[in-house]
Amino acid sequence: MKKIVFQFILLIAGSCSAFASSTPVNLDSKLPGITNVKGLDTATFATGCFWCTESKFQQLKGVKKVVSGFSGGHVANPSYEEVCTGTTGHAEACNIIYDPAVISFDELVEAFFVAHDPTQLNRQGNDVGTQYRSAIFYHNAEQKQKANYYIAKLNKEKAYKSNIVTQVVPYVVFYKAEDYHQNYFSRNGDQPYCKYVIQPELEKFKKVFKDKLKQ
Repeated sequence: MKKIVFQFILLIAGSCSAFASSTPVNLDSKLPGITNVKGLDTATFATGCFWCTESKFQQLKGVKKVVSGFSGGHVANPSYEEVCTGTTGHAEACNIIYDPAVISFDELVEAFFVAHDPTQLNRQGNDVGTQYRSAIFYHNAEQKQKANYYIAKLNKEKAYKSNIVTQVVPYVVFYKAEDYHQNYFSRNGDQPYCKYVIQPELEKFKKVFKDKLKQ
């Protein structure tokens, strides 16, 4: 299997994320037991503000749909307002439905680590709370294996000044967020948070993945 090259860049210190390293880290995906998947598959990531997560992963070829919502909590059908209190246990997360014939889970994990700072515990930039934690909610043993492998590799290579705090936990249930959160950036690009926080990060993300963007 091909090598994955993580291209780290310094991102602005904002509400969504702040990057920690500009040194490329070579990661290979030669793991035992990895098989091709027919049809569409799902990855579930939490990288802080789900508006930011959604806007970035929507850009990638092979990603068919991104749904913003909540995962990892103990309250059924939580509202956005409830999750924002930090008492439901949920993280703002995105279900990323993708075609593994076009984009691999390895490449999505690469994007995951480029999209935010995984060394920040229970926060991303100015967004603070357990709902903004870094997490990979794995759907099967292969996803778990790869997530743990790449985290160990990045820590060994000292890609960041601090160790990665990303949780690797089983996917149990995902609650779709209210409709006004879906496609938030594309529908609210002139809103100050979108314009001054998401837009600069999105442009930097697109530069890293310029060869993997949708036309």
